[in-house]
Amino acid sequence: MKLIVGLGNPGAKYSGNRHNIGFMAVDRIAQDHGFAPWKTKHQGMVTEGRFGSDRAILLKPETFMNLSGQSVQAAMRFHKLDPSDVIVLHDEIDLAPAKVKFKIGGGHAGHNGLRSIHTHIGADYGRVRLGVGHPGHKDAVPGYVLRDFSKADHSWLEDVLCGISDGAADLVRGDTSKFLNAVAMRVAPPRAGTGTKKPGKPASNQADPIATPADAVSKPRNDGSTSSSDERTALQKLMDRFK
Repeated sequence: MKLIVGLGNPGAKYSGNRHNIGFMAVDRIAQDHGFAPWKTKHQGMVTEGRFGSDRAILLKPETFMNLSGQSVQAAMRFHKLDPSDVIVLHDEIDLAPAKVKFKIGGGHAGHNGLRSIHTHIGADYGRVRLGVGHPGHKDAVPGYVLRDFSKADHSWLEDVLCGISDGAADLVRGDTSKFLNAVAMRVAPPRAGTGTKKPGKPASNQADPIATPADAVSKPRNDGSTSSSDERTALQKLMDRFK
């Protein structure tokens, strides 16, 4: 069983924020895969469902971002889970918009939601890092992540959310490569007719040697000259024999 945590802040005021992309992702998984209705539990909103024989719990902490670890720890204790059973989906300013990566362990890079989770359960949990881009200066980060996605962002955002939903079963099974591939197929699908050809044999700087048939080699004549063909008449040939 996996505990899939989407990070964000509760309330309509924050629902469209970049900081809430984790909430958006787990909402999409629950919607697309027929999970049970959300209910209040573990200081957050919880729903459960299955991908075949694999059970998954989705959690949206309602403690506000800076206290997310309290909700995650409560859910872990209730279900007797280890940090390795937890996967957190969160916004990542150090990745370009629409870029998605997975990692286990490591630092929190100043993300307050991750900082809180580190404090409560340690760092050895999985993370799906959802790129939202960087405002360009660290002082602008709080205002940037607490603003809604722009209209220009909506196209790639929808692709990312669909890709996460497509690959959710693989994520729960622990096949992160297939999960990331499912996201990539939505964000950057291969174009038709772009199959690559094998590169041709590189041209040599030297000309290939020309094979010369033995019959074309000049043969010495009796008069010491050479010719590629004998143009003498029959009478001349007879006279040459007696010279």
